[in-house]
Amino acid sequence: MAVTNNVSVSGEVSPLTEMHPEPTRFTKMHQKATATLLDLAARSLLSNEPAAIRALEELPRDLFDPLFIAAFLGGHKKILTAMVRVWPFCCLHVGTLSVRESYYEIVEAVIDGLQIPPVQSPSSWGPKLRILDLRQDLDCETTCLETGTTFPFCFQCCIYSRHSILKLEEARHSVRCLGIVNSESELQSAQEPMELLVDLSLSDTLRAKQFLSFLRSKVEQSVGSLHLCCRGLQIDKMSAHRSILQFLDLGCIDHLDVGEADLSEVTTLLARTIHLDSLSLYNIAFKSCQRKNFRTFLNRLGRLDNLQKLILSFFHLTDQLHKLLRVLPPQLDTLCLPLCGLSDRDVTVLSQSSQATHLRLLNLSDNQIFSEDYEPFQTLLEKVSGTLQHLEMSNCLITDSALSAVLPALSQCSHLRVLSFAFNPITMPVLTSLLQHLASLMELKHAVYPVPVHCYEQWNFRGTLDPRKLAEVQAQVKAMLQAVQRDDMTWTTCAE
Repeated sequence: MAVTNNVSVSGEVSPLTEMHPEPTRFTKMHQKATATLLDLAARSLLSNEPAAIRALEELPRDLFDPLFIAAFLGGHKKILTAMVRVWPFCCLHVGTLSVRESYYEIVEAVIDGLQIPPVQSPSSWGPKLRILDLRQDLDCETTCLETGTTFPFCFQCCIYSRHSILKLEEARHSVRCLGIVNSESELQSAQEPMELLVDLSLSDTLRAKQFLSFLRSKVEQSVGSLHLCCRGLQIDKMSAHRSILQFLDLGCIDHLDVGEADLSEVTTLLARTIHLDSLSLYNIAFKSCQRKNFRTFLNRLGRLDNLQKLILSFFHLTDQLHKLLRVLPPQLDTLCLPLCGLSDRDVTVLSQSSQATHLRLLNLSDNQIFSEDYEPFQTLLEKVSGTLQHLEMSNCLITDSALSAVLPALSQCSHLRVLSFAFNPITMPVLTSLLQHLASLMELKHAVYPVPVHCYEQWNFRGTLDPRKLAEVQAQVKAMLQAVQRDDMTWTTCAE
C-alpha cells in the first residue's frame, strides 16, 4: 500500500506539514536521490557480469531489488541465477516485470537459482529465500516487508495445500508444543520447505512443453521440499494435457480457464479445484452439456463457495440460466455469457436473481435478447444500477426503440465505467440521444458504440461500410463530447 507523507485520505494537508514543510520536502528529495543512486549502482554492476556475481556475497541488501529488476529486464540470466542463490529476503516476486523475448529462458534461469534441497546457512546474512513468485501483473513489490518472527512472512503464501510452507510450519509448531522433538537443533536440521508460485498455460507449443518438463524435474529433484503452487491455469485443449494435470496440485488454483473440452472432463477437474475465484469455459462440446452431464456440472459448480467470476462462451444455456444461477454464490461480481443462446426468459431470470444486485461486470454480447422484448433487460439494468461498472451488450439486435426504452435505466448506472454495445442496428439520432444522456455519468470513461446504420449500404453486410460517412459520425461524436465538456470520455467504434 502506498503511503503519502502527512496527507489525509480527504486530501487535506495535516498540521505537521504546515509547521515543518522544509524537512518533508527534503525527505522526499533525499528518497528520490537515493533510489536514483541505487539504480545507477545496479546498472554499473551489470556492465561487468563476472564481477557482479563475485560481489553478490557482500552486496548491501538495499541493492538487491534494483539489481534484480535491472537484470531481469536486461535478460542477464547468469546474474539472475546467482542472485536467487543468495537472496537475503524470504520472498521474491516477479510482479509486473516482463520481457518480450526469451521469457522461458529468463524464468528458468531464476528457478535454477533455487537451492534444492534448501541450504542451511549458519549466517543470518545467508540465503533466506523460501517463496519464489513468478506470476506477472501483480500489484506487489519485489519483496514483502519482513516481520520479527522466524517464520517467513508473505501475503502470497499458499494457504490450501498440505505441502505449503504454512501447513508444514503449523505441523512443526504442533510437534514442538507436544514436546516430541528433543531439541531445537533437530527442528532446524529438517529441510526448510520452499514454494514456487506460477501461472501456467498448457498449450501444444514445444517450448511450453519443455518448460513444464523443466518444472517437473525441479519438483522431483527437491524430494518434497519444493511445493509447486499453481494459482492460475489455462488449458487450451483438455485432451492433450491429462498427464500434467495429474502432476499439479490442483487445490491451489484460484483461476481456471478451459477450452475445447467435454463437460464431464470439466466436472472432474472441478472436483479437485474447489477454491476457485474465477472460472472460464469456452468451446465446450454441445452434446456433452445435456441432462446428466449438466446436472453433475451444476452440482460441482455449487460447491465453489469462493467463486466471484464466471465466464461461459459458446456454452448452450438456452432456457437453462435459472438452473445455473441457483447454484452460484450470491457474491458473484462478474458474469460473462457471450454466445450462450440466451432467451428473454433467461434475462428475466437474471433480473430476479440474488446475483443481480452484486454484479460489477456483465457481458451478454452475441445473444439475441432484444429480438422480441426489451422489458426484461430494462428490469435487469434497474437491479444492477447500484454496482455495475462494466457492461457489454454487443450484437444483441438492439434497435432504436429498444435502446430508447432502456435508456432511463441505463442512465441510472452511476458507477458505470465501460460500455460496449457495438454491432447493433442504431441510427444517428438515437446515438446522439444516448451520448447526451450518458454524459452525466462521470465515472464512464470508455464507450464502444455501433456504427449507425446509414453508414452501410446493407447493415447486415459489414463489408459495405462507407468510410466517408463513418468519418463524419466520428467527427460529430467528438464535437458532442466537447459540447458537453466530457473530453475525459473516449467513444470509439470497432472500425477504429
